[in-house]
Amino acid sequence: MRIFDSRIQRIKHEVLRETARYAMENRLSDALTEIPHMLITGEEATMRCCVYKERAIIGDRIRLAMGGNQHNQNVIEVLPIACDECPVQRYEVTDMCRGCIAHPCEDTCHFGAISFGRRNQRAAIDSDKCAECGKCAAACPYGAIISRQRPCERACKTKAVSQNLQKKARIAEEKCVACGACVIQCPFGAMMDKSDILTAVSILQNPDQTNIYAIIAPSFACQFDYANLGQVIAGIKALGFTYVLEVALGADMTAIEEAKELTEKGFLLSSCCPAFVDYVKKFFPALQKHISHTPSPMVMLAKHIKAKDPTAKVVFIGPCTAKKTEVNRAEVSAYVDCVLTFEELQALIDSKNIDLNQLPMEMLDTASYFGRSFAASGGLSGAVAQAIKEQELAFSVRPLVCNGLEECKVALLKASKGILAENFVEGMACVGGCIGGAGCLTHHKSDKADIEKFSRQALSTTISGAIAQHGSLPKTQK
Repeated sequence: MRIFDSRIQRIKHEVLRETARYAMENRLSDALTEIPHMLITGEEATMRCCVYKERAIIGDRIRLAMGGNQHNQNVIEVLPIACDECPVQRYEVTDMCRGCIAHPCEDTCHFGAISFGRRNQRAAIDSDKCAECGKCAAACPYGAIISRQRPCERACKTKAVSQNLQKKARIAEEKCVACGACVIQCPFGAMMDKSDILTAVSILQNPDQTNIYAIIAPSFACQFDYANLGQVIAGIKALGFTYVLEVALGADMTAIEEAKELTEKGFLLSSCCPAFVDYVKKFFPALQKHISHTPSPMVMLAKHIKAKDPTAKVVFIGPCTAKKTEVNRAEVSAYVDCVLTFEELQALIDSKNIDLNQLPMEMLDTASYFGRSFAASGGLSGAVAQAIKEQELAFSVRPLVCNGLEECKVALLKASKGILAENFVEGMACVGGCIGGAGCLTHHKSDKADIEKFSRQALSTTISGAIAQHGSLPKTQK
């Protein structure tokens, strides 16, 4: 049973785990000098040119685990020393080139980048002249010219990732939506999301001062394959959290309010995915007025908690790196004190040597089927339709489920031209929805089925029923 998708994740996990452990032991001042030698032992390199470079990269990862560069507002940062400067020429002529007489590739190139061999007339591309427009590849009747990109650039659908003069990756803050796709796809682990794990440790080290709430995203149901979900809840409490609540309950609340807003306005873009919201603001600003004003499930539940328990600390745990940008918004930071990914939760659990398989089962049933379904693409639309039905609102919703930023772009282009037939756009930056988030431990084909199974286990069969039954908090202990 695998815990992580890749070796890169295991390395990241080890850094997060040890950084958290050093923080718990009040030894952070020693972390940068000791942890690299702890994780990279001996004098023989196993991943890079030498152990010194391997340790230097670990040092950079530790800095990101500690919160990263405070002058860089991006949640995702590049580790320049880890970047392999991938020597990838964007367009390349393959052996499929027949050296034809027509030369359509040359005719479509406006930069003089195409030349031909004297003997076989096979095409060649001058990378110094090539503008990477792709017209030659589109024109070739044999498909002999292929497009090749760096994995990080290919993963980034907003074109925020490029390379500098030293061929190192760089991220344009004005284009980045913090979805984390580049983090997952870089084979050298040269991108990493900043961590708030030290904030979580600080909160958990003062449990007597206030109630500490862990609010966990419903996508956790397809994570932690090695343990029962009830044991994961017990593990979170073993870390020092007073209560564990389902963000799916916040999703139920969001669905109710978003259904009312949609009925009132007639057209709406969803607000649940912070990466999608940023995408609209940065690339389709004219449509920003159509973004739902209803808070995301995370914020909705956190506001509910702070209203009932004003001194509480609220830590969101989920699959999303973009939530780390959402929590920095002024309208959100007052309610959510810290954001952790599932990767960071696993690191905290391991830093305290908690064996989930040895823990008892803890019940977690505070949301409806529809609230839990938010975790997978299409779940939000289904919940809004159900909320309209339950409230008997006079509105016919025509949802468009956008699975990933590429589909979001098509929908927003249509909306901007006034030719979109649907009246509710569910925008999810990650393919598959939240279950495809960059902060997940693993990504399986069965994830959506796991969410469906988990959703059907909810005792509340209606959204309003879940809110009525679980809308009050447990009796406060502090």
